[in-house]
Formats: sequence, C-alpha cells, structure tokens
Amino acid sequence: MVGVVFLLVGVLGFVPGVTSNYDSLRFAGHHSDALLLGLFQVSILHNIVHLLFGVAGILLARTRGAARAYLIGGGLVYLLLWLYGMVINHQSPANFVPVNPADNWLHLILGLGMIALGYVLALQPGKTRTTP
Repeated sequence: MVGVVFLLVGVLGFVPGVTSNYDSLRFAGHHSDALLLGLFQVSILHNIVHLLFGVAGILLARTRGAARAYLIGGGLVYLLLWLYGMVINHQSPANFVPVNPADNWLHLILGLGMIALGYVLALQPGKTRTTP
C-alpha cells in the first residue's frame, strides 16, 4: 500500500492543477517553484524518485521480509532526507532535491511512520497464503 501511495504522488507531481506553478517545474534544484498540492516543492527528479520508490515498494511487498526491509530502510532514507532538509540552506545549490519546510515535516512523519509500520509488520504472526 505504501508503494502505491508513492507511485500516485510521483504521477500527481506531473499533473498541472494538482501541482501549482507547473510551468516552473525544473529537472532538479531549488529553482523549481512547482508545488504539489500547493505545499510541497517538487522537481522532475523529485517526482521520478517518488515513482521509483513506489515501484520498489510494490515489488518488495511480495514477501514479509522484503516489505519490512522496504519500510524500515525507506523510513531511514526519509529520516536522512529530513535531516538533510533541516541543515541545508533552501536557497543554495545544495537543495538539489528540492525540499522546503513542508517537505521537511513530511519527511520526518514518513520516516517515523514507515519505520513503525516495519516493526508492526515484524510483530504480526506469520500468515500463510493458500492457493485456490
């Protein structure tokens, strides 16, 4: 399910109207003024990363261990992105992703949430699939 959400976010980042200032969408960098849902700064690179992250999530959801690794590993990546967004100057070339304060808070929530889901998945008793 998490992978599907990332895939949807990646697609919506390319939809004018859902993404405001769409005409200012750049490949990368802080000069991209496009805002997903009028709030989260995006670029073509940012959208592609969401799409790839979504595809990875869908593929890794096939097994419990892979899904858990995706959630915990992805959560750690998002916590690193949160830290990155907190320490860089958002108007500098270092902001190549790009991120803004709304992205920073979202990355923190996503990171913590994904890690928590990964641990909850580990606590659930194993379920076996039966074939019809």
